[in-house]
Amino acid sequence: MATPNYSYEKRQRELAKKRKKEEKSKRKSSDGSPANDGPAGNEGQPTGGPAGTPPSGSGNS
Repeated sequence: MATPNYSYEKRQRELAKKRKKEEKSKRKSSDGSPANDGPAGNEGQPTGGPAGTPPSGSGNS
């Protein structure tokens, strides 16, 4: 069994935090129009990162 790559997982968490923070600042800078915040904030959630990469919570076997 392969050992977990903790540094990769940590980097993915940091990138997700950065993305979330940038989205929040964009929403604040656009004067917080509530009609656009709902669906637009959830677009990137299911993928977990760049195209083709698994979400950071999945165990690599």
